[in-house]
Amino acid sequence: MIISLAGKTALVTGSTAGIGFSIAAGLAEAGAHVILNGRSPDRTEQAAQRLRQRFPGAEIGAVAADAAGAEGCARLAEACPEVDILVNNMGIFEPKGFFDIPDQDWFHLFEANVMSGVRLSRRLMPGMLARDWGRVVFISSESALQIPPEMIHYGFSKTAQLAVSRGLAELTAGTGVTVNAVLPGPTRSDGVETFLQEMAAQQGGSADDMARDFVRQHRPSSLLQRFARPEEVANMVVYVCSPQASATNGAALRVDGGVVRSIA
Repeated sequence: MIISLAGKTALVTGSTAGIGFSIAAGLAEAGAHVILNGRSPDRTEQAAQRLRQRFPGAEIGAVAADAAGAEGCARLAEACPEVDILVNNMGIFEPKGFFDIPDQDWFHLFEANVMSGVRLSRRLMPGMLARDWGRVVFISSESALQIPPEMIHYGFSKTAQLAVSRGLAELTAGTGVTVNAVLPGPTRSDGVETFLQEMAAQQGGSADDMARDFVRQHRPSSLLQRFARPEEVANMVVYVCSPQASATNGAALRVDGGVVRSIA
C-alpha cells in the first residue's frame, strides 16, 4: 500500500517531540504539508527544522501556541484556518493517587486533554465538511478502557476523548470526512522517557529496567511485553489519515500491544 497525502494540509498538536513528532514525520513522508505545534516558539521551530532536514522539499510549517487553553486554540485555528487533517495529539499526564488529586488537577487535565480537541474540531471541521474531505484523529490511550489506578483523572480524560470522537463522527454521515480515535499503549515518548529516568534516579537502576518493571507490574496483560516506539503509533495514524482509510469512521483503534484484553 502506497499512501499519498500530496496536496493535503495536516495540523498536529503537541508535535515538537514524542508521538506527535513521529506522526508529523509520517505525514510529511506521505507528502502532506505539515504544521507542527508546541508551546515554545524555539522548540517548535527547531522541530520544524529537523523535519525539513529529514525530508528535503517537504512543506513544513510551525505555529507556537498553547493548545491546552482557549486562547492558544483560537490562535492556532486562526493561523491554520483550512486544514484537511487535524491530529489532536497534545496531552498531559501525571501519576497521582486518587485521594491526592485536587479539583484543579481534574479540571487541568480535562482542559488540556479534552477541550483542546473540542475547540480545534469546532473551528476546523466545518471547513472539512464544506470541502467534503477531511480527517480528524484524537490520540487517546488504552487507559481510556482500562483506567489506571495510579492516574484515574488521566484515564477519565482519555475516555472522554472517545465520547467526543464518536459523537463528532456521527456528524460526518454521508460525507468524505472521518473522525477516529487511536489508542496507544505504553509508548516510550519523550515525556515517558523523562518519567522513566526520574523513577530510575529514585529507585536505582536504568530507564530500561524501569520500563521492563513498569510493563510487568502495571501492564501485565501486554502481549508486546515492552513499550511501543512512537513511530509504531504514528504508522496507524498515518493510515487513518489516508484516502485508503475512507471506510474507517467513528472507530477506537488500538495500538496498545495487546494490553486491553478484548477481541472487539
